[in-house]
Amino acid sequence: MADMAVQSSSMDAAGPYDRAKALNAFKTGDQVFYWLTRISALSVLFILGGIILSLIAGAWPALKEFGFSFLFTQRWAPSAEPPVLGALGPIYGTLVTSLIAMSIAIPVGIGIAIFLTELCPNWLRRPIGMAVELLAGIPSIIYGMWGFFVLGPFLANHFQPFLIATFEGVPVLGTIFAGPPSYLSLFNASLILAIMVLPFITAISVDVFKTVPPVLKEAAYGVGCTTWEVVRNVVIPYTRVGVIGGVMLALGRALGETMAVTFIIGNSFRITGSIFGPGTTISAAIASEFAESDGLHQSGLILLGLLLFVLTFLVLSAARLMLLRLEKKAGK
Repeated sequence: MADMAVQSSSMDAAGPYDRAKALNAFKTGDQVFYWLTRISALSVLFILGGIILSLIAGAWPALKEFGFSFLFTQRWAPSAEPPVLGALGPIYGTLVTSLIAMSIAIPVGIGIAIFLTELCPNWLRRPIGMAVELLAGIPSIIYGMWGFFVLGPFLANHFQPFLIATFEGVPVLGTIFAGPPSYLSLFNASLILAIMVLPFITAISVDVFKTVPPVLKEAAYGVGCTTWEVVRNVVIPYTRVGVIGGVMLALGRALGETMAVTFIIGNSFRITGSIFGPGTTISAAIASEFAESDGLHQSGLILLGLLLFVLTFLVLSAARLMLLRLEKKAGK
């Protein structure tokens, strides 16, 4: 009993000291964790700010020389005297290829996601899911080589002549699908982009479709809804914010893709009404000419990069505002 009393008294004596030491240790660890996370978050802003400042500094000579006419000039002649540089062709190509690519990839990607989550047999679900993941992991230069040697010739020899003959003489469509067929064109680049962004839309859509509570779908099936009605009235409305987020992520990838597009778009700064004609994008123009550029020519290419940065920022900001409006509407 005496030993137990001595041990108890010694523990009571040591108790306050140990508690204070433990609390100080926890407080120190908390402070270290807080500052590490804060520095990590702020470093993103510093890096982003550094990129913006370096782009502005590099683009300033071209911006000072050409001003806002740089946005509306189609001609690109850096070797002329004086040099003439215009971003209208690359901007047009970037927007057109991204628009066509997303118009193809969105319905196909969401359709694959619906099949995988609602209709696909269990034994087939994993192979298709792995195939989609493999598409996301293929390097962009491989897509470009495949497009140049395989897809481009196939489209020029079989697909494009059919569309040209079908829409010949039709107002508007006849201009959009005008010939001649070409291995290197805006349409070919758009199709490559669609294949490249497809895994992003599909993977994110599959993940958000799986978050739909089973009880909602079971209730819909219980009142006699078909699979299409369940998808349209339950799955899509419940997950639309996540689906739009995935689409915008894929759009950001499409706007900035470089190597695959450079291989197959033709790198022409001339604007044509036909999607079967050659063109260029901002990233493809920079990739194909930057190594041999200097002076005002190099500054013009950096200004193109700054325009791509601003364009991507505006698109993602618009997407963010759309998501906020949808969330607020769903909250009401």
